[in-house]
Amino acid sequence: MSSDRVTNQVRRLRFENGEMTQQQLAERVGVTRQTIIAIEAGKYAPSLPLAFRIARTFGVSIERVFQYESDNPLYEVLKTEP
Repeated sequence: MSSDRVTNQVRRLRFENGEMTQQQLAERVGVTRQTIIAIEAGKYAPSLPLAFRIARTFGVSIERVFQYESDNPLYEVLKTEP
């Protein structure tokens, strides 16, 4: 069985952007502070629209905020195809 996970740079980006609080980020993207806490801890993978809102809040690409990791060999093959 393969293992998939989404990691993120939300906490680091908050601090690079004027030490933004979890509450401030939550208000800007329309979720609760608890949701931001869960995302940062890797306990919750956000929906795609929320992931885009978070990235846009920081002015970066979604790939700079979120990274998808898998140990599934098929994913590695697909990742290298154009």
